[in-house]
Amino acid sequence: MPALPHPTRYRKEHHRMATIGILGAGRVGTNLASKFSEAGHHVILGRRSPTEDTTAATGGTGPRVSFADQRTTARTAEIVINATPGDSALDRLASLRTELAGKILIDVSNATLDAADGLPGALCYPGSSLAEKLQAALPDTHVVKTLNTMLFMVMTAPETLATPPTAYLSGNDEHAKKTVTGLLRDLGWQPAWIEDLGDITTARATEAMILVVPPILRRHGFEPFAVSLAR
Repeated sequence: MPALPHPTRYRKEHHRMATIGILGAGRVGTNLASKFSEAGHHVILGRRSPTEDTTAATGGTGPRVSFADQRTTARTAEIVINATPGDSALDRLASLRTELAGKILIDVSNATLDAADGLPGALCYPGSSLAEKLQAALPDTHVVKTLNTMLFMVMTAPETLATPPTAYLSGNDEHAKKTVTGLLRDLGWQPAWIEDLGDITTARATEAMILVVPPILRRHGFEPFAVSLAR
């Protein structure tokens, strides 16, 4: 395995002006792109096709946002975020192993099978997690799981909830998690709201939390909420 560049260089040298690649240009991806752009980062939104419309969900993404295909995005960016559908993410990202080598991959997705109403009905990887599968498929990449336990609008506006939400972190590399912690703070997350659970195997706990979401949505609609830790 080739030696990995230390992720702390992103935090110390490039944190304010990092090039962040986001794979997935739907509501989650464009929402993250807008906020990271506002924070001063350069963002590349990776689209599946050059004609994919990315403006409808947000009305625009910001002055520092450019667009590319997903392979170019993964190759060009310093830090990459997986905001693609979790049920197909493993094959998609495994094909980008060369482009993602030596980089931090932030996985914010959930791998689920749909119920009859289109909401998550079951886990794709019971007893494991998408994050663990990604780390196994991408051994030269630092995978960090976070932001998958809330509706997408809370990812970039945690302060809008009446109760402080929690952003959980799972990953094998401590420096990579520190880098991601810095990026979370750019999204508005206070240090007390960020909970490091441990290595990548802990992602199976937060990914399983998705199973509580469908009943809440069916009862209350898409009102912003997060599955959080209360102390």
